[in-house]
Amino acid sequence: MVRTAIPIRATNPDMRLILGLLSALLGALAGWFALAALVIALAGPDRDGGIAMGAFFDIGPIGGVVGLIAGIWLFVRFGLVRNATPQPPAETSDTTPHRTTRLSAPFALTVLLIAAILGYWGWYELIRSPYLSHGYMTLHIEFRLPAGMTLPDKAEDVHIEVEEATRYANADLPPNWRAHEGERKAIIASTSLSYKTRHRAVSLTLPGSPTQSWPIDLPSDPDPTPGFSPWRVAGDPSPAKIEMHFRLSADH
Repeated sequence: MVRTAIPIRATNPDMRLILGLLSALLGALAGWFALAALVIALAGPDRDGGIAMGAFFDIGPIGGVVGLIAGIWLFVRFGLVRNATPQPPAETSDTTPHRTTRLSAPFALTVLLIAAILGYWGWYELIRSPYLSHGYMTLHIEFRLPAGMTLPDKAEDVHIEVEEATRYANADLPPNWRAHEGERKAIIASTSLSYKTRHRAVSLTLPGSPTQSWPIDLPSDPDPTPGFSPWRVAGDPSPAKIEMHFRLSADH
């Protein structure tokens, strides 16, 4: 008995090419970001952003290659389905009927949905933007120590951390960071804000004192403030009743 090979031809070659490229691209993006996110999650808190940069640019491409291969395999495996009824041969042809393939509607809809979600994310990041409308803004912070409490001798002993959404940054101490208000000692610092968020906080750690934290009460996309906010004590219970107030200014 002679066996004849049945050639497989895909309908809608243009759509097949588009869906194949989208599947490969989405697989590469998914693998890239998934591996980078896994590394960041396993590494723990990233105070200066170095871990995130290394995970995204150094390790992420490995996941991108794996995701690219996986995307192509998924398209070939699930994106194309074989028609149950063979295509009838042409009248002038004596070849056997061709069994064609077609695009899988569920697979195509899934790929297009994921592409639409990523397109929205790109619009949000690049057009709507999570960054402040005023660009980089400077948060001026002042801490007022209780009467009788002395300042550290070195700036290295003062640790001020500002939390903005899920990001952390150390505040800068100017050369004249040691200040006073009457007989009470004070600390002057500043840092940059750049992201839209309703969650902002500042913490102060001094030698011999527990860390104290204050919320930064600002809108998600704030304007510069006309002056300093009222003095307020930390929300954390502490015998050292250090007070904090702040002012926000635009850098341009």
